Amino acid sequence: MKTSFALLISGIALGLLPPLTRTKKTETLLLNNLKQSKLKPKLSIDTPDQNRFVKVSLVQGQLTEPTELAVLPNYDILVSQRRGEFMLYKNSTKTLKEAGKLEVYSKTLNTPDVNAEEGLLGIALDPNFAKNQYVYAFYSPVKPSVNRLSRFKLINDKINLASEKVVLEFYSQREICCHTGGSIAFGPEGYLYVSTGDNSTPFDAPKSKYVNNGYAPLDNREGFQQYDARRSAGNTNDLRGKVLRIKVNEDATYSIPDGNLFPKGQEKTKPEIYVMGNRNPYRISVDQKTGFLYWGEVGPDASNDDALRGPRGYDEVNQARKAGFFGWPLFIGNNYPYKAYDYTDGKNGEAFDPKAGLNNSPNNTGLSSLPPANPAFIWYPYGESKEFPQVGAGGRTAMAGPVYYSRPGASPYPSYYDGKLIIYEWIRGWVKAVTMSPAGDYVSMEPMLSNISLAAPIDMELGPDNKLYILEYGKGWFSKNPDAGITRIDYMAGNRPPVVKNLEIEKTSGLLPYKLVAKVDVTDPDGDALTYVWNLGKGIKKTTTTPELQHTFTKSGEYAISVQVLDKDKASSKSNTVTVYAGNEEPKVDIALTGNKSFYFPGKPINYQVLVSDKGAAVNKSRIYVSNTYTEGLDMAGAKLGHQQAAQTLVGKAIMLKADCSTCHKISTKSIGPAFTQVSAKYQTKAKAADYITSKVINGSKGVWGEVPMPAHPTMKAADVKEIAEWIMTLSAKSTTGPSLPATGKIVPPAETNKDKSVLNIKATYSDLGAAGLKPLSNTKVLNLRSNVINAADIKDISDFGRKDADGVQSLILPQKAGWIKLKGIDLTNVAAFNLNLENANADYSAEIRLGGKDGQVIGKQGSIASGVAISPVTDGKFHDVYIVVKAAHEDVKDRPLLKTVTVKPI
Repeated sequence: MKTSFALLISGIALGLLPPLTRTKKTETLLLNNLKQSKLKPKLSIDTPDQNRFVKVSLVQGQLTEPTELAVLPNYDILVSQRRGEFMLYKNSTKTLKEAGKLEVYSKTLNTPDVNAEEGLLGIALDPNFAKNQYVYAFYSPVKPSVNRLSRFKLINDKINLASEKVVLEFYSQREICCHTGGSIAFGPEGYLYVSTGDNSTPFDAPKSKYVNNGYAPLDNREGFQQYDARRSAGNTNDLRGKVLRIKVNEDATYSIPDGNLFPKGQEKTKPEIYVMGNRNPYRISVDQKTGFLYWGEVGPDASNDDALRGPRGYDEVNQARKAGFFGWPLFIGNNYPYKAYDYTDGKNGEAFDPKAGLNNSPNNTGLSSLPPANPAFIWYPYGESKEFPQVGAGGRTAMAGPVYYSRPGASPYPSYYDGKLIIYEWIRGWVKAVTMSPAGDYVSMEPMLSNISLAAPIDMELGPDNKLYILEYGKGWFSKNPDAGITRIDYMAGNRPPVVKNLEIEKTSGLLPYKLVAKVDVTDPDGDALTYVWNLGKGIKKTTTTPELQHTFTKSGEYAISVQVLDKDKASSKSNTVTVYAGNEEPKVDIALTGNKSFYFPGKPINYQVLVSDKGAAVNKSRIYVSNTYTEGLDMAGAKLGHQQAAQTLVGKAIMLKADCSTCHKISTKSIGPAFTQVSAKYQTKAKAADYITSKVINGSKGVWGEVPMPAHPTMKAADVKEIAEWIMTLSAKSTTGPSLPATGKIVPPAETNKDKSVLNIKATYSDLGAAGLKPLSNTKVLNLRSNVINAADIKDISDFGRKDADGVQSLILPQKAGWIKLKGIDLTNVAAFNLNLENANADYSAEIRLGGKDGQVIGKQGSIASGVAISPVTDGKFHDVYIVVKAAHEDVKDRPLLKTVTVKPI
């Protein structure tokens, strides 16, 4: 589908938006200016279909911590790896090999549990590489304790280490974490730009009462230099926390271009500085037409604004049209000021002034008066951004890519993208195209490559063909990741391959002969006739012209099923793979209940029976495991209560894989965060461990597993996080299960329930013994029965009721005239009445209980809701949508009652 966007040229070109205006109202202001102007939009351009972008994998699973790439004129690709290797992808042979290795400092030597981020961090080709074969690298040698920019020659596919010429180097404190920068880029005038991090520790100083807490590190106590970024990023006389700009000469010396932040010879300054006030400008780029510098600034971790310290953390995408100070560590985001802070007594001072920044730290060797601070171009926190809602929420690591321009003979992408800045996210995985005015002001952003999945993109650049080449670090920290790789982005202006959504297997196991019934969900963007090549495993292939296949297996075994779908021009896509089992059939498990299948009632026994059938084998009752647990959960708009739910462990794992968890955690090996098995083992004996983990994930955590904090995930649903937490708790070898309940029995709920026990989960699992050459198969059935007391906060479907929050408790305000609440999909077996528990109850309201809709069948009616509403017996055993319709006796009701809970009363 295409959407037409008008270029808002008139409002921009007339200067209606001042430079660096970046507020929530930007686009509204622009549209209003356009409406008020007599000028009409000059141009309309179709937004390109995102499915025309195609990911071409050049290398996958062969890289170890790649950091930056450089595409050679012959389309070979150099990649730097943090541990010191130069890797070379040969375009002619499609192979990857090592082209050289530097001995680098890449891990702490004497400080356990602290991850060093140094190493080989950046790489770039000289603008005249085709003639001189010069390659620049930014790295941390083992000795001395410096970060270094050097120039090498690439000769016969090898980095000639003997050719090294050191361009510049500067002191960097070691045995600490974090912030290195290290990105290299060249501007249109041939100037070299290199980013440097603030070399400061964002974590809390051990054994200190007053600490950073994720805010600006301003600790100027003696011996705590690493916790004071004013010694580096805020220091005019230090090369750390900067973007440097130099002109490299033929002999590898350098000169200072005009226009840097400080003139050569000024006391207490470094002339190499182009931009200062940087925390971790990890990836930079330079617009090859305007010369504007862009970079992603990885920001601090505080999740909330604080009256004592200042603003919460933000990541930034920044634009420098000229040299300047960009705030850190005194300001963040849209020049939000931090406050001075005394780490000896925990008292704060005044907020810093962005117009007149002051660096009075004793660790500062530069000027105390700083240039005026520039606000960020784009900024966003862990939570959702009001200013830039397109960026989403969650973990964050902002990156800046190139500005795209079509050029003669190399215009692989539509001209729609001309002049757009491409930004991307290492953690969130998205890519965005940013539209700017002719002056460079922010106008809007939109998804780009939204149909493509990227595994932690860490660098991107435009190659000689003007196509995007993307380096994927992979979703695991400090490790060789199977999804790390090099990707090229092609664009199909003509025919597009089919889009395969999902391969579905009707029945994934069965006795011999096993009949496979498969169907693939696929569309073709161009409406072509399709051909389906089915891979049935073990060398078996079938071809069809329809998206369905039936095949009978006569030999026992596991078979990996997939399908390749081709259009008339042989463009193709492959489905997911589903494993099926021929020779053994998955057992069937059910739980039969006597009585109500939606609610449990305090003190009333629930009679249950687990029913198992295992085709082709006798059921061994000793292999049935039955358990019951009480959890906090399900709102009334969620799942139909009493219906089968997927096994909890499978649900939790599936949610985890869709979230950003795997970026920082692996199941059984440590990454930047602990392995899930470690988390499980740590909390096996902790009461309500899943609730504790859920809280930590949503609110963020630090200090539990070392220095690296876990970001908050405030936009994740608590129920989803709880599923993940409960899955985690099943992973530890220390995890134990209690004895099984009997296959037939009764469960007696406690006489009183609370929020923590709002849902009773009855779970039954059966595992067979497998078959010859086949592993055992299991199946699980879970029934959820919720408490008969429904909190107002859990009632999501309402009409004309209001909501009120007080002391963390939510109530519903009865309507002024009439309204209803809906209880979705409930069983009314053995239900006698609904009691509406009110605050400020009065007799001015009547109530009706209706089935299926607000005008549905009336099964109960009461003139005054204060005494509850009895209903006629409903014995069909079906699940009904129940509407409680409330009407006011007159329109001038005063002190409208508050509905606190609805209690379902049993017979």
